[in-house]
Amino acid sequence: MRQLAILLAALCLGASVTACNTVRGIGQDIERGGEIIQRTAK
Repeated sequence: MRQLAILLAALCLGASVTACNTVRGIGQDIERGGEIIQRTAK
């Protein structure tokens, strides 16, 4: 069970690092997330 948790954590970390591999990309991801939250709140 512990190995599965470690594997899942590693996969999530790897996916997040490859999804936004630059500071600019991280900023864009955060901005898009904020826009989605704003649209949902309306």
